Amino acid sequence: MTNQPENDAEEFRQARFTPPPGSTELLLVRHGESAPARRGHTFPLVDGLSDPDLAPEGREQAERVADRLCVAKIDHVYVTPLRRTSQTAAPLVERLGMTPKVEPGLREVYLGEWEGGLFRQKVAENGETAKRLWTEQRWDVIPGAEPAEEFAARVREAIERLAAAHPDETVAVFTHGGVIGQALAHAARSRPFAFVGADNASISHLVITPEVWILRRFNDTAHLDPAFSLVPTPLT
Repeated sequence: MTNQPENDAEEFRQARFTPPPGSTELLLVRHGESAPARRGHTFPLVDGLSDPDLAPEGREQAERVADRLCVAKIDHVYVTPLRRTSQTAAPLVERLGMTPKVEPGLREVYLGEWEGGLFRQKVAENGETAKRLWTEQRWDVIPGAEPAEEFAARVREAIERLAAAHPDETVAVFTHGGVIGQALAHAARSRPFAFVGADNASISHLVITPEVWILRRFNDTAHLDPAFSLVPTPLT
């Protein structure tokens, strides 16, 4: 093999990621900050799950999400039956002229006896069950909570359903921290709680194919930075 002159050499450039044909891009948006839990008061419930409104800070975060995603190519928007997701999606769907669809399978994990806002109190008090929760990385150490295997299967089936319905499209899904953590752990084959803790109004990014889930981004909060309004960062 002879050496070619350097200016005629075949080049192999670094290429930007391109979603595989037929795949679905999911932008998983955690809802904005919800109303605080207060000792002695209980959140409203929907099918047994806590259903607080957004806090004022959460409504501002929702506007920031809309600022970020209104310049992206969004083909569909999904929310869950819990109002904090539809409230977070509202500024974006208004700008895009879309009607969000509801995906019940991506509702938050059921926390059993710790629903109604008690979860936040119990975690703050850091009792024995709370310690077990983080050590064992299973929501179902909470009395009456959704079994871990059932929660994982529910999230997986819902995401596969969305992907099958929307090949070669980008879908924004306004959902919950537990759901995002479960979906990303499945994609990364990681510890169950490796991705628990996504910030309110953060954006995570999965590319779904029939063979593999590709994790592209976790907990993107650039749009929440005060500097974002001066120098927008498109999500492309």
